[in-house]
Amino acid sequence: MPNWLPVIGLEVHARLLTESKLFCACSSRFGDDPNTNTCPVCLGYPGALPVLNERAVSLAVRMALATECTVHATSVFARKNYFYPDLPKGYQISQYDRPIATEGLVGIRTTSGERPVRIQRIHLEEDAGKLLHDTPFADVPAGVSLVDLNRAGAPLIEIVTHPDLHSSAEAHSYLTRLRQILMYTEVCDGNMEEGSLRCDANISIHREGEPLGTRVEVKNLNSFRFLSKAVDFEIARQIAARDRGQEVVQETRLFDSVAGHTWPMRSKEDAHDYRYFAEPDLKPIQLAEETIEAMGRSLPPLPAERIKRYEKEFGIPVADAEVLVGSRDLADYFETTAELSRNFRAAANWVRNDLLGRLNDSKTSAADSPIAPASLADLITMIERGELGSKAAKEVFEAMYTSGEPARVIVARKGLGQISDRATIEEAARRVVQANLPQVEQYKGGKTGVFGFLVGQLMKEMRGRANAEMANEVLRRLMDE
Repeated sequence: MPNWLPVIGLEVHARLLTESKLFCACSSRFGDDPNTNTCPVCLGYPGALPVLNERAVSLAVRMALATECTVHATSVFARKNYFYPDLPKGYQISQYDRPIATEGLVGIRTTSGERPVRIQRIHLEEDAGKLLHDTPFADVPAGVSLVDLNRAGAPLIEIVTHPDLHSSAEAHSYLTRLRQILMYTEVCDGNMEEGSLRCDANISIHREGEPLGTRVEVKNLNSFRFLSKAVDFEIARQIAARDRGQEVVQETRLFDSVAGHTWPMRSKEDAHDYRYFAEPDLKPIQLAEETIEAMGRSLPPLPAERIKRYEKEFGIPVADAEVLVGSRDLADYFETTAELSRNFRAAANWVRNDLLGRLNDSKTSAADSPIAPASLADLITMIERGELGSKAAKEVFEAMYTSGEPARVIVARKGLGQISDRATIEEAARRVVQANLPQVEQYKGGKTGVFGFLVGQLMKEMRGRANAEMANEVLRRLMDE
């Protein structure tokens, strides 16, 4: 896109992993029957007063510390006033000028290397309800929308970046890392299909050296693929408009995933349109410094930290390390396997190339893997000690995944143990030489490429159980005699 520089900022809404809503005792569980998890507080009845969920505050602080934000000792709730059918109070309790945290960083990996994306703010707020359009209920007339208020009042944090992103690939990379951090810290389950993680993208274009252009907000992008497609379409749309001499209108748009287009939703609001004012029914949040420090000490090792350690201490390439930290369960599984086997590269290869594929196929998490880390470590150790060949190891692995049995039990039952007895291998090698005299003559005549064929015949003779290094050595010696 010559002459034009896209500028993107993301606003990510993450539903906090609490049992109850932000200001009442109603369940925040997803998937219950519509309008069953409601009460006078989250329905906005007159006189009902909110009571702050302490765990929601702790989770917000936890995420703020994980993204290197400054957590403020005092933060204040505000009323964000707007009218919509899924907002029963006529306002949303959020934070405005005094959020719980500001100015953090999330590192992303780009084609030109790693760089930080700045977090502008993290604030607490309650969710709205959910409108259901074109419902399949027989007693609901066409064109009628229904509202489910189970989600109203559910606890959210909104994580807002500075306009530091410049492509759909960078936006995808940022959201991927942010989702990992949310899940590693157990702040949010990251389930985009259930709406636990939703993303709005602010997109503009400008020429380098000029002020930022008019930004357009694309709302409610609930998958990585939709985020990428919406950003790409919106950038192209704005460039086409500017190239025609048209101005980009500040507005909010929706992404049509079927058409692959964004469509106007409403004119873009500014802060004054929401008439923010301090929430009179809630005191400011006060956080002691020692409380914040204790929360920081409780954080687990995060993805970026683990990637650097895997590369430096284990010698694992960054691309492989990125896969291994895809989830906290997977990273924990790998580290346990690596420590038990003391073979970090082999552990990385087995987890990345074999285990992860089977887990994905069966939609199973690493924490629920039928092969325990100790069992995989034992398999790796058997290979390293020459007790099991690489081909047989693959067969054993599949049997382990299916049955959950230890490697040694399967090897004993199937007779798959590797043969490292030199006399046994030599006896088989002599039979192979006698059975393939034309190929032996070709080898002696200088066609050394035929040696691979003879090795294959030897491994076939020994049902793949011969120690490969020893088989090569014995066969070569016989051929040279």
